[in-house]
Amino acid sequence: MKRLWRTVTCVGIVFALDAFSIVASAETVADTASKWGLIDTWREDCSLPPGRGRGAVFSYEIGPNGRVFLRRNFGDVKDENEVLAAHVSQGNMLNLRTSFPGFKQTREVGFILTSDGGALRAFYNRDSNGVYTIRDGKFVRNGREPDALYRCNTHT
Repeated sequence: MKRLWRTVTCVGIVFALDAFSIVASAETVADTASKWGLIDTWREDCSLPPGRGRGAVFSYEIGPNGRVFLRRNFGDVKDENEVLAAHVSQGNMLNLRTSFPGFKQTREVGFILTSDGGALRAFYNRDSNGVYTIRDGKFVRNGREPDALYRCNTHT
């Protein structure tokens, strides 16, 4: 009976510690995005005016109530989309799930940040059905690597 009691007690302690570590390590989307270094304005070429091609502006910002938004400016078209989830996986890849209501879809993207933190590159980009536009760091349609996006502001 003593042995059973010790086993039950040990199992209970392990579960309690596991639950505590999950709660203690839980971060908001804003916490994760900020710590990783995402909150800023990113572009292929910071010197160009907003526009299609190399002039598109991608800004990740913390909005009201601590929610994170991706604001995109293509010159003639702008939109604002909420980042619903963010977590960092192996290799320091930032994984985001973003809602694009204008397209009636949710997309997932994985970013890798350069060692100096000045640029990021998409490693994957897929829709909620698992259809990839970027997979393993290359566009599915042509095998090219996506261009890097460079940090244009300094939000620290």
